[in-house]
Amino acid sequence: AAVPRCPRCPPLSRCPPAMLRDEDTEADFQRFLRRVDDVANLLQGLNSPDSAVQEKAIAETEKRLREQGASREEEESRTIVNRTLINTSVRASPSEIKAGLDGFLAALEKDAKERAQRRRRNEQLANALKEQGNEAFRRGDFALAVQRYSEGLEKLRDKQELYTNRAQAYLKLREYEKAISDCEWALKCNKNCLKAYFLMGKAHLALQHFTEARQCYEEMLRADPRKENLFKDCVSEARLEEKRLRDEERAQRELRAGNVAALSVQELLQRISSPDQDILYYTGGIRLLAGAVNGCTGQTLFRTNNGFSILRNETVRGALCAESKSAAEAELCVSLLLLWQAACAGNEENQRLLLAQPDVGAQLAELLSSGTPQLQRETLALISLYSENESGRRLLLRQDLSRWLQILMAFVKSTDARADRAMNILSDLSGEERFQAQCRAVLSTGVLPLLTQLLVCSGPVNAAALARGLGALGSLCADVGLRAQLAGSGECWQACLQLLDGGCPDASSPGYQQCVFAVLGLMMNLLLESNGTIQDFAVPISGRCLALLSHQDGRIVTRATGVLSRVLPASPSAVEEVVKAGVVKKMLKFLRAGGHLTSSYAIKTLSICTKSSRRAQEELLKWDKRLRVLLKLLESGDELTVGNAAFCLGQCLLLPGAASALLGSGAVPLLLRQAASGAQRTSVQKNSAIALGRLCVAEPR
Repeated sequence: AAVPRCPRCPPLSRCPPAMLRDEDTEADFQRFLRRVDDVANLLQGLNSPDSAVQEKAIAETEKRLREQGASREEEESRTIVNRTLINTSVRASPSEIKAGLDGFLAALEKDAKERAQRRRRNEQLANALKEQGNEAFRRGDFALAVQRYSEGLEKLRDKQELYTNRAQAYLKLREYEKAISDCEWALKCNKNCLKAYFLMGKAHLALQHFTEARQCYEEMLRADPRKENLFKDCVSEARLEEKRLRDEERAQRELRAGNVAALSVQELLQRISSPDQDILYYTGGIRLLAGAVNGCTGQTLFRTNNGFSILRNETVRGALCAESKSAAEAELCVSLLLLWQAACAGNEENQRLLLAQPDVGAQLAELLSSGTPQLQRETLALISLYSENESGRRLLLRQDLSRWLQILMAFVKSTDARADRAMNILSDLSGEERFQAQCRAVLSTGVLPLLTQLLVCSGPVNAAALARGLGALGSLCADVGLRAQLAGSGECWQACLQLLDGGCPDASSPGYQQCVFAVLGLMMNLLLESNGTIQDFAVPISGRCLALLSHQDGRIVTRATGVLSRVLPASPSAVEEVVKAGVVKKMLKFLRAGGHLTSSYAIKTLSICTKSSRRAQEELLKWDKRLRVLLKLLESGDELTVGNAAFCLGQCLLLPGAASALLGSGAVPLLLRQAASGAQRTSVQKNSAIALGRLCVAEPR
C-alpha cells in the first residue's frame, strides 16, 4: 500500500520516520539561534544614534541581565539560600551592560567552538562507519551495510552520503519505502542531490509508481542538465516496465478467455521443455512455436512462460554452442534464430531478456563467422532488430562487440542480401561511442589487413557494400584514437591510393564510382590528423586528387577538392607539384561555377598555394587579371570563405602591378567593411586589414 502523503511536505516527500527525529536537539539549536539574534539586535540598539532607541535597548538589556541573574540564583538556591537584598532601583551603567554582553558573547563563542569540535569528532566517526558500510555493500552483505550507515547517522544526522548509501542498500534488500524515505532525507540535506533523485526513481519504479518515478528523473535532469543520457535511459526503463505490465495483464486476460493462439504458445512451450528428446523433435517444436509467437500477446506469453529458458535444454544448448555444427545442429540453430526473431520483433523487454541469457551475445559473433549462409542470414536478421533502434543498440553495446567490425566488413565479399544487411548493422553501430572504443583495440590486428585486402580489389567484392562499409569507417573516425591509428598506417593510405588508381576489373561501374566517393570521404576524415605518414604520402595523394578534378561525377570532384585542401598543408613539395599541374586555373573555374561546398574547398586550396608559392600568385593574377573572383568572394556570407579570399588577395598584392588592377574595383570599401566587421573568426578582420594595408602601400591612389 502506498505511504500517505503529509499535507505539510512538498511533492515527492513524506513525513520523516520517527526513528530519525531529534526534537530536543533541534529545539536546542533553534533556541541558540534566537539568542544570537536577540544579542545582535540589542547591540545594534545600544550603538544607535537615536537616544530613544538607545534608552529602550538599555532597558531591555537590564531586563535580560536580571532574568539571567535570577535564573542563576535559582540554580544556586537548590543548595544555598541567598538572602542578599538587591536594590532594583539602581540602573546599570552602559559599561556594565557592555561587560555583561561581552560575557554573554564569549559564552556563545565558547558554545559554538564546543559544538564545532563535537561535530568534527562525530564526522570522523560517521566517515569511518560509512566506509565500513561501503565495504559490506561491496561484499553483498546489504543488511550489515544498512546497520553501519544507520550507526553513522546516529553520529551525524545531516550527512547526505549516509542517507543515499543506505537507500541503495535498502534497494538491494527490496525495502523500497525505506529507500524512498532515505532519499527524501538526503534531499533535505542537499536539494540537488542527483543520487537521491536517481535512487528514489528506482524505488518508485520497483513499486510500480510510474508517474512518481518519472518525476524523480525529471528532477534529476533539472538539477543537472548534463545528465540527459542517463535521464533518457531511466525514462526508457520506466516506459518499458509500464508497457511490460500492461502487456502481461492483457495476455493473462486472453489466456483466461481461452484464446486458441495463447493456449497454443503455452502448450508448445510445455512440450519443448521435455528432456532427452531427439534433436529433430526440438527442431520441429521450435519451428512450430516460432509460427505461434506472433503479435504482442504471443511474445508476452512466450516470456512469462519462461520461453527463453529453452537454452537450459542440453540438446538445444549443445547445438547452439557447438564449434563445428552438423546439418541437424545447424537446422536446430536456424529454427532457434527464427523463434527469437518472432519473440523479439518490436518487443524491447524480450530483446533485453534474450541478451541476458548466458553466452547468447558471444554466440551471435560465432554464428556470423560460421560460414553457413542460412545461419548467417538469420543471425543478421536477428541483430538488425536491435541495431535499427536506439534502445536495441544500447542493449547490443553492453556486449563485447570488439570482433564485429571485422566480421561485418568481411560480408562485402558476399554477393547476396547478407552484404547489404551487414552494412546496415555496421552503419547503425558506427556512430556509437562505445562501439568506436571497442573497435580501437582490434583495428590494427584485425580490421586493417582486411580493409587493405578489400581496397586493392583482390578477389570478388560487392562494390556497393564496400562503399557503405567505407562510409561506416568514416563515421568511426569520429573517435580520435581510431582515426589516429588509421591515419598513421602506410598500408591504409597505399590501399586507398590503389583503389583511386582504378585498378579494379569493374573500374567503370557505378559500384566502383561509389567506392571512389566513399574512399575520398574516408581520406578527408583521416586528414584531420597530422603525422609523418601523411607527409610521406602527400604528393601521391594530391596527384590522384588532381586527376579526379576532371571526373564527370560532381560529387567526386567536390571531395577530391576537399582532400586537396586538407593534404596540401602537410607538404610544400605537394603544393609545388599541383601548382605546376595547373591547380590554380582549375580552382578558379570551380569558384566561378559557384557551388558552395566546392567553392569553400577551392578557395582554401588557393590560399594554401598562394601562401608558399609565388608561381601560384602569378597564375592567379594571370587567369583573373582584375581579381574579380576574389572580390566577389569577399561578399560571401561564409566567414571561412571571406577569410581565405582576403588572404589570397593579400598574397597577390605582393606582386608588382597587382594593386593597380584593383583601381576602381570597389576593393577598398569591401576590405574596410570586412576589417571592421564583427565576424566570429578573427582571421576575417586580420586578413582583410593586411590586404588593405598592402593595397594602400602598393597603390597610393
